[in-house]
Amino acid sequence: MEKILQVVRDSGLPCFSFWGASKDNVSKRPKQEVRFLLELFRMNFARLIKDKDIYRLKVKVNIFGAWPELFPPRIKKPMEAIIEATKDHNQRLLNFFIAYNGTDEMMHAIKKISLLSKKQKDLKITEQLIKNSLWTKDLPPVDLIIRTGLENDPHNSAGFMMWDSANSQLYFTNTYWPDFTQREFLEAVENYNQRERRLGK
Repeated sequence: MEKILQVVRDSGLPCFSFWGASKDNVSKRPKQEVRFLLELFRMNFARLIKDKDIYRLKVKVNIFGAWPELFPPRIKKPMEAIIEATKDHNQRLLNFFIAYNGTDEMMHAIKKISLLSKKQKDLKITEQLIKNSLWTKDLPPVDLIIRTGLENDPHNSAGFMMWDSANSQLYFTNTYWPDFTQREFLEAVENYNQRERRLGK
């Protein structure tokens, strides 16, 4: 992850998102595996908060998902700390999706709009209202989704950013995430840059 973030930093990409774990990953996998995964989150967010580039480049760190409800305090502490430390940064966005499920996000938005409609009888359901009701309301639409670790099964699992990925370009690779290199990341971005985006035209 650090190597990929080096490329993101040097390329000047304004917004980068990393899906670290789905909700099922942290609720259905063997307990020993989950404990190891949570410890990785704790250690690496603790390291990230000390990264000078986060402050030099004014990177705002967001962490989306059900982790506040599912994770123990010692795991959440550095995650909450990096969010607080960078909340006023406004030059770049670095987003982590931890214990995230796209269906949960859409359900949250629908419930929020439903409650709002009870207070505002003339409420109009618009695209902007839906966007503003999402956890990811402050993120731009997704340009490119890189899906690693496939074995003849190209898919975007667990509904990653359902609303904002409607017009995303997809890039699939059989390389599993731990082996996904800086070079492969750059190849994916270059592949995206060479595509013609018609958007229905």
